[in-house]
Amino acid sequence: QVQLVESGGGLVQAGGSLRLSCTASGRTFSSYNMAWFRQAPGKEREFVAAITGNGGNTYYPDSVKGRFTISRDNAKNTVYLQMNSLKPEDTAVYYCAADYRWGYSRWQYDYWGQGTQVTVSS
Repeated sequence: QVQLVESGGGLVQAGGSLRLSCTASGRTFSSYNMAWFRQAPGKEREFVAAITGNGGNTYYPDSVKGRFTISRDNAKNTVYLQMNSLKPEDTAVYYCAADYRWGYSRWQYDYWGQGTQVTVSS
């Protein structure tokens, strides 16, 4: 099992940047593929970014490609989400997730953090 704790959310103006962090417990962090999802009020939880266990591959949906960057530091058991050029529509609770499987569906991830709020003002 792995426990995940997100941090770094907050309020930012449109066009600004934030970096989210997600720190995992356990000694097998590098075995997990990691992902970020987000959920806005009244909407489905949607995929934002994913990275393989060794950090060699990443994937983004078109909505954030070129603006968001996922990375990880396995020595620190931490995955990051650098968010640039933020838009009001990026406002949501952001969750990190972990699983041995690789994928973009929320149903594939067994382990979740508690979420961190990101609010982008116009």
